[in-house]
Amino acid sequence: MSELFDAVDALIAGHSPLPPPSERERLRKAHGLTQDQVAGALKVRRPTVVSWEAGKTEPKGEQREAYARLLDKLAELYPAPANTTAPDEDTAVPQTFTGPLTPAPEARPLPTGQAPEAMAMTTAENTQPPPATVPAPAAAPSPARTTRPSSTSRRPGTRKAAPAGTPAAGTDPRFENGPLAVIDIEDGQVVAYCTGGLVLDVPAKSLPSLVDWTLKEAKLGQPKLSGPGKDADPLLVLTEAALERYGLPAALTQEERLAGRIPAGHKVIKQLTRADWQLTKRGFGPWARIYRPAKGSDRQCVQLCIPSWNALDTRHWGTAGQLPPAELARLLGVYASRVMTPRGSTAVTGLELMTALHPATRASEPDADGKRHSEHNPGSLGKDPVDCAPCEAPDGHPLLADLPRFHVRGPGEKLFEEAYDWARPLTDDECLRRHLVGIDVNMAFAAGANGLTVGLGAPTHVTNPVFDPKLPGSWLVDLSHVDLSKVKVGKEWMELDASLLPSPFTPKGERPEGPAWYATPTVAYAVELGYEVRPTEAWVRPTVQQARALGITVTQEDISAFRYDNGRYLDGWYNRLRDAYLATMADLHVDADLPPADFLAAMNGYKSRDPQLAIVSSAIKATVKGGLGKLRERPRGEGWRPGEPWRALSRPTWRPDIRAAVISRTRINLHRKIVKHASFTGQYPVAILSDCVVYAADGPSPLDFLPYREGKPLPGGFKLGINPGLVKHEGTQSVLWGEEVRDRFNAPELNLARYIKDGTVTDVDNGE
Repeated sequence: MSELFDAVDALIAGHSPLPPPSERERLRKAHGLTQDQVAGALKVRRPTVVSWEAGKTEPKGEQREAYARLLDKLAELYPAPANTTAPDEDTAVPQTFTGPLTPAPEARPLPTGQAPEAMAMTTAENTQPPPATVPAPAAAPSPARTTRPSSTSRRPGTRKAAPAGTPAAGTDPRFENGPLAVIDIEDGQVVAYCTGGLVLDVPAKSLPSLVDWTLKEAKLGQPKLSGPGKDADPLLVLTEAALERYGLPAALTQEERLAGRIPAGHKVIKQLTRADWQLTKRGFGPWARIYRPAKGSDRQCVQLCIPSWNALDTRHWGTAGQLPPAELARLLGVYASRVMTPRGSTAVTGLELMTALHPATRASEPDADGKRHSEHNPGSLGKDPVDCAPCEAPDGHPLLADLPRFHVRGPGEKLFEEAYDWARPLTDDECLRRHLVGIDVNMAFAAGANGLTVGLGAPTHVTNPVFDPKLPGSWLVDLSHVDLSKVKVGKEWMELDASLLPSPFTPKGERPEGPAWYATPTVAYAVELGYEVRPTEAWVRPTVQQARALGITVTQEDISAFRYDNGRYLDGWYNRLRDAYLATMADLHVDADLPPADFLAAMNGYKSRDPQLAIVSSAIKATVKGGLGKLRERPRGEGWRPGEPWRALSRPTWRPDIRAAVISRTRINLHRKIVKHASFTGQYPVAILSDCVVYAADGPSPLDFLPYREGKPLPGGFKLGINPGLVKHEGTQSVLWGEEVRDRFNAPELNLARYIKDGTVTDVDNGE
């Protein structure tokens, strides 16, 4: 009989009633218990308690009986509040935004069976981008400053209602207050301005307690951007008043600015150390990271942004650092929701976005014991850095340590894929025209990254290879025989005036004189123009199948180590930044589907419609360029000497070959449009600087020389629009201005594209 009673008791214990998940969390917090404490008492892991409180799983057996007993006792101590009374002003629930999100731009689908290279060509030829997978969130309106109740009438951590029409701070309950907060002092009280117009009272009296509060109570952060990734750490932006409250200087001294941090012996750093907090190798600088070593999946990390220490570079963030706290929270919140929570400068964030979208590792399938392990994430760059090819290495790289000290590498030794910086004298016919009109390619380098196949592993050296346009790498080949006076445009041979065109193979537009190293897109363009290429050697990054086709022996160990692999690593990165840019410009009333004339009108003065969103737009573009630049980051002091490794080389994302391929593709995309335009109109560019092209025209508008017919652009040529790869009006000056500037500085080939925007010439390099 006793066995039957025991069985009945076990059956009842296994189905003990539990309150709803939200009530479980309320009861725990009401008694001041942490999830770690509950997990320790019930002999389970903290993530298990997190899952119980989220309602994802339910406890079973003895844990369920014990958990139910705990919650019953807490319910007796802290009964649920009645819902019949309206909340007082201090605890009002923030209004929820119900307006429409910014719609994703319409897209033209890729034709069935079209190859990746064809899709890349489509992008270059000004087609609409592919549709976004997730609609971008609408930007919050500028928050109006409202009168807060005195600090004595509010409990620490309570929230104030958001202004009407403000979007909710976050949808994930773990991060319901958004990704970041601006910490300020108001009426002697520390307050946190969050996204969505929310204001939190902060009880922390010191920086270590502020970090604790952020992780335990603030509910700040951002969900991961990809399945194997990690949630973004909360970001705190400290105003000058907050710096003073927490014992930090309002500005760095000259010595501290050069070092990029405050001294290791500063009293605040000692406070953090005593509280078992650590700093990363960069120390306590404008973008400080404060953390404790992770325990399993439990991360404890908070990032600080200090504008008065020049964390928000004015070249990319404009006047953001001088904005009031609520407005700064709104600006950074829009950027965070559309790109990611800033991890440092726009360049650092651009690089971190690549990793966030393609983490190096992922969880494996359960083994025989049901445990998961970390394994390589296909499509990523992996967790270990790889050496570049010698031709891809910048000067001073350890691979070049054996070169003579003052040796200057030529084109046959060094891959030199850079953006255009080219100009020529005006012809007699161009001098008779009235205007010089500059057009600029929108997010040109982002468009160059779209659909681009890049290597994911280390390079392999081959000799006398047959060129394969689908094989990423660097090729030593002689392209001096390519004659631009007769080129293939589509399927037809066209005759052009080569003296008025830059070479597509060099940044200065000069015709190559012999063998040189080129990235795959550059060599592929020579083939596209109708010329044969015969590389003598190459450093390539093939897939297993491509490696075997090249005669390379591939072992099982190579396959297991992902030694041979390539892919479109930057596609997700491009899509994220494209969607962010288009959504922000749409908020500024520059839509993706505007007719040419309406687009030019919409771009006129768009920054004044919402200066904060205009800053976000600028920061997004800087994220593109900066992120690509970080792929080839050079030494930054630290006592470095040529031939020695520098810190950036230890990153898997130090990949100069990827940067070179993107720049090559971008330059080739631009040259293809220039050739198409010249073959159809007989017009040639006067100057090119990176993604800006200047033409002589009879009128001041791009529509005065771009060949639109019934509102439709020249296929494969320049098209006006806001999408990446399309062009906008950069600026117009008179032909007399251009000739006067060149005469004044005695520089017949002065690059006028550098000054076309506003006509101001401040610093001239005439090439001497």
